[in-house]
Amino acid sequence: MELRHLRYFVAVAEELHFGRAAERLGISQPPLSQQIQALEEELGARLLERTNRRVALTEVGRLFLAEARQVLAQSDKAVQLARRAQRGEIGELKIGFTSSAPFTSTIPRSIFAFRQAYPAVHLELLEMSSRLVVAALQERRVQVGVIRPLALPEGMERTELFREPLVAVLRADHPLAQGRDGGIGLAELAEEPFVYFPVSFGTGLYDQLLELTRQAGFTPRIAQEAGEAMTIIGLVAAGLGVSVLPASFRRMRIDGVVFLELLDPGATSAVWLVRRSRERSPQALAFVELLTREAFAAAG
Repeated sequence: MELRHLRYFVAVAEELHFGRAAERLGISQPPLSQQIQALEEELGARLLERTNRRVALTEVGRLFLAEARQVLAQSDKAVQLARRAQRGEIGELKIGFTSSAPFTSTIPRSIFAFRQAYPAVHLELLEMSSRLVVAALQERRVQVGVIRPLALPEGMERTELFREPLVAVLRADHPLAQGRDGGIGLAELAEEPFVYFPVSFGTGLYDQLLELTRQAGFTPRIAQEAGEAMTIIGLVAAGLGVSVLPASFRRMRIDGVVFLELLDPGATSAVWLVRRSRERSPQALAFVELLTREAFAAAG
C-alpha cells in the first residue's frame, strides 16, 4: 500500500463520484478505478459500494476513511517539517563566541534578527575563548563561531565581520591619562605593569598585544592575569596596572577608568565569523548569511 492509494481513496470517498475524483486528482477515471480495486484486494475488504447510479461508503470504508485522513495529514506534516528544517526554520543551532563579541552592536542585533526570523530554532550560545571556540567547531560541538583573530586549522573558513580600534585602559587618575584629548602610543606604556588574559586562556588578543608591543620596542610586563575582560577593567580601576582591549568595551562606562585609542599602526582588532568548510547545517548557513549581511550593511 502506498500513500497515493490512500489519496485516491479519500478523493473518491469525499466526492462519491469516480469522475469528479479523477478530475480532482488530475488522472483519468479507469486507472483510478483500478487503483481503488487493488486497494480493496490488498485489504481484503470492500470500501465502496458501486452501482451505475451511485457510489457509497461501506461501514469498513467509513472506518478506513478516518484513519486514511490521519495518515495523510501526518505525512503532510512530516513533509512540511522536513522542508522547514531544510530551510533552517526549525532545529538547533549552537554558536560559540568569545566574551568580547556581545559588546559590538552587530552581534546582538544579528542574533535578535535570527530569533525573529526563525523562532522555532533552538538557539544555544556558548561563551568561551577564541581558541576553545575553534576546538568546539572541530569537535562539532558548535556549528558557528564568533572569535577574535587567531591561526585557524585546516578545514575552517572565516569571514571578517568588522574591525574596531584597540584602546589603552588606564585608571582615571593615571598620569598618562591626564590632559589627553587624543590617543596614546603603546611605547608610552612600556614601563607600566599590564593586566591581561593569561596565555593559556587562548584569546587572539593576547598574541596581538605581543606583536604590537614588539613593534613598539618592548615586551609587556603582565603583573596580573584575569580570564574576563570585565575583571581586567575592574583590576585596572583598582590600580593594578594598564591594559589593552577592543574599543567596544568603552560602552561599559565603568567609573575610575579611561579608554584612550591606540595610535600605533595596526592597532585594530577584527571579529571573525568561523565555521567548518563543509558545514551544511541549514540553521548554521542561515545564521552565517544573516550575520554577514548585517555586518556588511553596518560597514557600508
